[in-house]
Amino acid sequence: MPLLATRVNGGRAPAFLEPVSARLAAEFLTVPVDTVSRCVADVWACTEHLGLRATPAAVEWIAREHLLALVNSAPPSRAG
Repeated sequence: MPLLATRVNGGRAPAFLEPVSARLAAEFLTVPVDTVSRCVADVWACTEHLGLRATPAAVEWIAREHLLALVNSAPPSRAG
């Protein structure tokens, strides 16, 4: 699935996305790194699309909320 962010700003995502993705990937170890990176890029693209200033802190905060929702919506394991 292509990243939404590749269609924004001529495909040039800001450099701050990599460290944000790395911090969130370290926090959400059960989420694949590609999913975390895609989430961060999509949040940045959506923020830019809405005409808002996409700061690293804002993108990280919103992406963290999305990832928390993803993790918390997963069905419980059947271990037992």
